[in-house]
This record gives sequence, C-alpha cells and structure tokens, in this order.
Amino acid sequence: MGKDTSGTIKRAEQFQIILIGEGILVGGLAGLVVLLYRMWLGYAGEWLKDILAFAKESPVRIAVWFAVLLLLALIVAKLVNYEPMISGSGIPQLEGEMTGKLDPVWWKVLPAKFFGGFLCMAGGLALGREGPSIQLGAMVGKGVSKGLDRGKTEEKFLLTCGASAGLSAAFHAPLAGVMFSLEEVHKNFSVSVLLSVMTASLTADFLASTVLGSESVFQFEIFRVLPPEYYWMLLALGIILGVLGAFYNWFTLKVQELYQKARFLNAAAKIMIPFVCAGILGFTMPQFLGSGHDLIEELTHTDMVLGTVVFLLIGRFLFSAVCFGSGAPGGIFFPLLVLGAFIGGAFATIGVQYFSLDEMYINNFVLLAMGGFFSAIVRAPLTGIILIFEMTGSLSQMLSLSIVSIAAYITATLLRSKPIYESLLQRLLERQGKPVGESHGQKVLSNFVVQEGTKVEGTLVRDIEWPGNCLLVAIQRGAEEIIPKGKTRLYVGDVIVTLTDERDVPRVHDQMERLCSELVYGK
Repeated sequence: MGKDTSGTIKRAEQFQIILIGEGILVGGLAGLVVLLYRMWLGYAGEWLKDILAFAKESPVRIAVWFAVLLLLALIVAKLVNYEPMISGSGIPQLEGEMTGKLDPVWWKVLPAKFFGGFLCMAGGLALGREGPSIQLGAMVGKGVSKGLDRGKTEEKFLLTCGASAGLSAAFHAPLAGVMFSLEEVHKNFSVSVLLSVMTASLTADFLASTVLGSESVFQFEIFRVLPPEYYWMLLALGIILGVLGAFYNWFTLKVQELYQKARFLNAAAKIMIPFVCAGILGFTMPQFLGSGHDLIEELTHTDMVLGTVVFLLIGRFLFSAVCFGSGAPGGIFFPLLVLGAFIGGAFATIGVQYFSLDEMYINNFVLLAMGGFFSAIVRAPLTGIILIFEMTGSLSQMLSLSIVSIAAYITATLLRSKPIYESLLQRLLERQGKPVGESHGQKVLSNFVVQEGTKVEGTLVRDIEWPGNCLLVAIQRGAEEIIPKGKTRLYVGDVIVTLTDERDVPRVHDQMERLCSELVYGK
C-alpha cells in the first residue's frame, strides 16, 4: 500500500493545477459530444413534425409510421440490452459510480446513449436531453481518465467535470452545470473540484454558444417584479409544489414498478408501449410529444384558459411517466420543468380569476413554479434557482424564486419524499443485486465537509468512531491544511480528507456521509 498511497497523496498536492488543464480538455470534448447530441435532437424534433404532417394524409402512411415506431422501439431495446447503464436518465448511474457502487463501461455507454436518446426523440417520447447530456459528459470525462491512465481519485474529479460540461452545453447554463455537479454529483465544494468544474463548464458553454448562439433556452417576458402584497401566494405555491413534487416522485417510481412487475412483457415490449402511445398522440394530441419546449412557449405567449392548462398538465404528466418508466434512454429533468411551468400557469390563472391577481404576473408564476417544482423533486434548490435564472435570462425574480424553492423543498422533506435520483439509484442497485462493483485495489481520496449540528462537529478526532479500513489523511480548514492528530478538534466547514481502498469506497462513503451530514437533534 505504501508506494501507491504516497503517490496518490503527492499527486493530490498538485490537483488544483493539474485539474484545471484536464478540466479544459474534458470540457472541450464533452461540450463537443453534447453539442452534437443537442443538434441531433433538434433535427429529430423537426423531422418528427414533418413526418406526422406527411403521414396523416393517408391511412397507409399512418400504418407505415406505426411500423417505423415499432422498429425504432426494437432498436432502442437492443441498445439497452447491449448496455443496460443507458436506461433512463443516466444521472442515478453517475451518482452510483461516484460512490463506487457502479462501474459503467464508458466506450459502450457513449454511442448507445447518444443514438438511443436520438431515436427516442425521433419517435416523440416525452423525455429530456439533460440527463443523457450529463451522463454523456461524465463518460467523456471517464474516457479521458482512462486514456491518461489516471487513478480513481482523479477519475471522480473528471467525471464531475464531464457532468458539469454536459449540463452547461445542453442548456447554455454554465453556473447551473457547476452547481448541479457539486450539489448533486460530487456532493462537496472543495477548491480543487470547484476550479476544475468551472473550467470544464465554461469551456463547454463557450463551444456551444459559438455554434448555437448565446440566447437563453426560454424566451418569455417578465413585465414586472411581483409586488410584496402577493408574497402570500408564493408560500401557497411553494407548499402546493412540494406536495405535487412528492406525488410526482411516488408516481414515477410506481409506474417504473408496474413495468418491472409486468413479467409477461420483455424489455422490447415495454419500450414499445411509449412508442405506440407516441404514435397515437402524434395524430390526436401532438402537443404531448417531445421535450415540451414549444408548450412552454405557447403557455407564456398566449392566453390559455384554465381548462386547457390543466388538461395539458395532466396529459404531459401521464405520458412522460409512461415514457420514463419503460426504461427508454432519456431524462426527466426538462419534462419536470414543463410540468412545473403548467402548475404555475394553472395557479396564476386561478389567482387572476378568484384573487384579483393582475394578468401581467402569470409569467412570473410560470417561472417561479419551474424552480420550485425542480427543488421539490430533485432536492437541489441552489441548482434550481440558478438554472431557471440562466434558462430564462431573468435576474429580477431571485427573491421570489428563493421563497418558492425553499417552501417547496421544506414541504417535500416534511412529506418524507426522497430525492428522485436517490430513489432511482436505489431501485437500480436493487435490480442488479450487487451494490458494489469489483475492486481493482486502487487507493481513493475522498473529501467530506463537516456540517453544523452533526456528530463530528466540535469533537476530538480520537473520540470519533471512524469507518474501518479508512485512513484520515488531512483536515482542510480554509487555506490551512492540518495533519490530524487525536487531540485535533473538528469544526463546521472543515474538509476531512480520507484515503481508502477502492473496494471499501461505498461503505466508507456512506458512513462518512452519516458522520458529517446527519443532524444530531438537541446537540
């Protein structure tokens, strides 16, 4: 262990400089892959509209299109069978890899996820591009790590860089890419990872902006900031979003469970279900197809009656659940933003009709509900606030957005609804039956931040029951690095650096998270 351990620690001392250069490399490559993916999905959406317009002119053409949809479903099923890690969003798979519980093969995931997501969008499934973009970016980071022969510690940094670059390029949202990768993927804010992730995210955003322009994803006007007399409505909206977010998580998992229990359906038949539904909806309610971007544009630029808003909300909710539950490669990130927008639209329309809300504020509530619904479901409020700001280009709603997001977050937490990606990862591990991948014996450095009110706050190192097979390497306190001793006392904000064997990473990670993150009431 000595030589490997000393090498790992010595290289970690130069992480900040090394990782900035590697962040640029990963950001450029991941940005290019996700840019191509985003462009292909755009073509798929345009082709779908043209195909539906052409096919509806003849019953024979309609029949041919349904045959094509079944063929697309069969190809997607083959891709999922070839590489099961491409199923669904891809974010739970990445989180599983970050904790050492999964080990996807990057060169298999990249092409399979790329083409699988493209075919799903070409078929009209109500799935998003964000989860696949994050997974594609992370797999580029893993490929760079393997190509440069980096260790597991550095590989985790490059996975995080790739994930950040993926979200940045997908949504022209570099700050949200940074925040999501730190808040949801890496789960700490050390200087080393922050600098490298920012570098990767900005590089990917520059590349995407150069090719596609720098306009925000959503283009709708916010005429005025919401006056204080309507702030009670923000709390009400936050509570409603929290309740509906908890229901969304439960329903999404329930639909996935129903698919799993349908033993009489093989993987191909399960994926055929949403493709057939997309075929039917394409000739009856084409608004339900695709990511839903056009629906938000319609909601914010036209005067929709309440009945239409509720109908579109329920229809999109059911269809997106059917699509995602089937295991088809595609995300729920963007679809849930669409649902949040329609919840906000319905809430504001009711406010106009019954509570004297001025119509000019409907778009305000659409924007606020998008962020609040995201916070309730994903449980990453900072990412939600920054993401909505970057996707809409509006800074004027930060206070209102924060109130709604926090209220939704607290409500969902009180309802004991787990974050959706955490629940999806747990389901994935249960299906696999093996929560831990095979070990290759490498040494892994991990960082854990001491939070207020936890077991280790204010406690001496010698009085803490540390996980087995875990070496306490250093304690970072601001710019100071402390060599831990038995009489060293830990304080809020300290970053604990541990070293462990790869095979022990999942267990040590979970135990350290409990020590540093779980609140001790009455402390």
